[in-house]
Amino acid sequence: MTHYAIIDDEPIAHRIIEGYCAELPYLNKAGNAYNVFEASELLAQQKVNLVFLDINMPKMTGFEWLKTVTNPPKIIVTSAYKEYALEGYELDIVDYLLKPFSLARFLKAINKINPSTDVPPMEGPLKTTGKNQFFLKGDKQYHQVHLDTILFVEALGNYTKVHLKDGMIVSHEKISGMEALLPKDAFFRVHKSFIVAMEKIERIQGNLIYLKEHKIPIGQTYKSKIIDLLSGGR
Repeated sequence: MTHYAIIDDEPIAHRIIEGYCAELPYLNKAGNAYNVFEASELLAQQKVNLVFLDINMPKMTGFEWLKTVTNPPKIIVTSAYKEYALEGYELDIVDYLLKPFSLARFLKAINKINPSTDVPPMEGPLKTTGKNQFFLKGDKQYHQVHLDTILFVEALGNYTKVHLKDGMIVSHEKISGMEALLPKDAFFRVHKSFIVAMEKIERIQGNLIYLKEHKIPIGQTYKSKIIDLLSGGR
């Protein structure tokens, strides 16, 4: 488990990062700090492996504060100013995220963390156990997934989110690996980032597939599959 802290004087930045971190179950929030004094107190009181650090803050900049920290945790800078990037890398930061940054860019930064120390190893996330089920690794454990519980699979950079009837699993398996595993007579790719379970489709309208409360986009190159589906072919 990686314990992270957010150090930023803008509350909205905290909410955005927390939302992104919530997509990865092995990230656990240790605390929030809105200036460097709160940051020092937080690191003294909590176990912190990773810090999301803003630069421009009152009293002292993020980099000035970082230079005062003995044995600092891993640092991912989140800043609206690109001109500080070089100084950041001289301070041995993991990555420099320029605000506003996307979830995909966030995941790329997280993937740079050494998996042997902070992020749980995710090798071998797929283990087949039978015709209708398989084990999928997520959050440092293997979950047995039955095919009939899968609604759809969503790509998130080097990860996938497997959406189930009663939950969701984040795995380090790429969507191409999931596509190869899932039976083609029951699941099909409708977008570069989505695989859907055919029997779970409630309706198709325009360029959208509706699955319960979810709306799945249909990619331009996959429209012919939908036409075949509607006409009774595959």
